[in-house]
Amino acid sequence: MSPPQVMASAQIRRRLNVVSKLLAPDSPLVASLHPSPNCGERLNGAKPAILLMHYTGMSSARKAISWLADPKSGVSCHYVVDETGTITQMVSEQARAWHAGRSFWQGETDINSCSIGIEIQNPGHQDGYQDFPAAQMAAVLALSQDILARHGILNQRVLAHSDIAPTRKIDPGEKFDWRYLADNGVGHWVSPQPIDRCDLGLEKGLKAPEVLKMQKLLEQYGFGVETTGVLDDKTALVVRAFQLHFRPQRIDGRIDESSVRTLERLIETL
Repeated sequence: MSPPQVMASAQIRRRLNVVSKLLAPDSPLVASLHPSPNCGERLNGAKPAILLMHYTGMSSARKAISWLADPKSGVSCHYVVDETGTITQMVSEQARAWHAGRSFWQGETDINSCSIGIEIQNPGHQDGYQDFPAAQMAAVLALSQDILARHGILNQRVLAHSDIAPTRKIDPGEKFDWRYLADNGVGHWVSPQPIDRCDLGLEKGLKAPEVLKMQKLLEQYGFGVETTGVLDDKTALVVRAFQLHFRPQRIDGRIDESSVRTLERLIETL
């Protein structure tokens, strides 16, 4: 075989080796296995240190699982949780699933290598975004508790896809019940600072010390943001991502006192 063919064959063998590791579920909560070939070895000896929540953005869990197992899709996850709370495992926790994409958190850019990804069935914002049913949230909680206990993942590193990719993603979105998870020991949360209806927040394009302060707070917490003092498009998207997770009552990407104070209190409670 030519060198490119040899390399391709080696890559296929490595992927098949990773898939073959999914002979038994990692969690006793798993109802079924549906191995995906879209995975590989975790790079540079990385271990799971982030638990990442997504929604599927598809009309059914069945279709999502089929897509996540299709080699043509180039995407996968470790677990899928359907509306009834049934859990399907697709990639071994030892392996690097392809769920995060281009992303950043606390200086880390290869989130796939240091995370476990849970896809939660929901059609998403483009197709009738729905509340997450109680049975589904209970299953996400139980699975998360199990994963955190086994890997020692910190609560402040239970994240949304939108947290690590704010310019690309908005899932799992404002209807995802982060408070419920945190009340039961999963994730980092404080009650959001009440919104002053007269405080409409700072508009995009503004350069001000208040913008720089918010950028530095976002950076301190872990978000990828440039500390320029200018409320540019990217900063507004990062603020929106913060609001989606931690202040879902109003999601507008504006820097208001409620957002600033909520973030300050999150940092104070780290």
